[in-house]
Amino acid sequence: MAPALQDALCGLGFEPVRPSADEAEVQSVGRDGFRVESRRPAMSTLVSVAAIHESAALGEDAIGRAFDEMDRLIAIFSRYDEASALSALNAEGHLEGPPPELAMVLSAALSYHRLSDGAFDPTVAPLVDLFCASFTGPVPREPTAAEIAEARELVGAGAITASRRRVRLTRRGTALTLDGIAKGYIVDRMAATLERAGIGRYLVEAGGDIRTGGTKEAGLPWAVAVRDPERAGRLPGTIHLSGAAVATSGSYERYYDPERRFHHIVDAARGFSPRACTSATVVAPSATAADALATAVLVLGSRAGVALVESLPGCACLIVQSDGCVTHSHGWKESPQ
Repeated sequence: MAPALQDALCGLGFEPVRPSADEAEVQSVGRDGFRVESRRPAMSTLVSVAAIHESAALGEDAIGRAFDEMDRLIAIFSRYDEASALSALNAEGHLEGPPPELAMVLSAALSYHRLSDGAFDPTVAPLVDLFCASFTGPVPREPTAAEIAEARELVGAGAITASRRRVRLTRRGTALTLDGIAKGYIVDRMAATLERAGIGRYLVEAGGDIRTGGTKEAGLPWAVAVRDPERAGRLPGTIHLSGAAVATSGSYERYYDPERRFHHIVDAARGFSPRACTSATVVAPSATAADALATAVLVLGSRAGVALVESLPGCACLIVQSDGCVTHSHGWKESPQ
């Protein structure tokens, strides 16, 4: 079902229904039991979960629980849902007693902001909204230098004061977007839900954010191919994962102009979307880390991005530059697990 139609039905009082067993794909994989896979549209992408277990019924139930957890967390982090905790924070400038998940992800976002010297910035929402409004208005156009400068005045993580008890935005007009980290966090929580249900072998994917557990059928690692967003059919790299995560950020994910010069990833220091690189893929121990780091690396560019990733244990990256050249960290060759 299309997201817009689902939203309309919910508005009329219909409740969303967990995918039934009939909607899941079940495949026998010999001595490994069954591979159960299900997909759902969410977070502006297609979210898929694959699980391998000797019991198909347990696999289907676990996947359903993982999607339930996804829905619960989206209701906290979506800034397009007026009822979400993040929307309430952006609207009021403060939030008392924030959900613990919001406090945790915001704390992580601020940590990656410091770690990346500001390349990862959760306060770029005014710039992203400016780009979107400029190109989706009656007469699509580029934002003016004055408009960008005005929006930049609202950007800066120094305006955030946060604790488990309250979150406050001290600069009027500042707004947060956690799109560069919350999707990874949700993938991690879906993976944790599968593990609590007894699933140790799985792959969770949400539009380039992937978390794996164990191995796939026949004891093989999960294989993930990295594509070149500007050159159809070109695969700059393939990695094998078992118990690790990977995330890709790029100009191709959500852009506002045909040339993809203005997109959802923004360099807060310049007020523009990064253009030197078209995609950054990061392997990390968690999808939360991979998601935030991929965003930061795309903003930093090849040299500084690789340096950042190589300073972190258990991480590796591959960067596709706008001219098609590929750069990777030393660890990438080793197919980190």
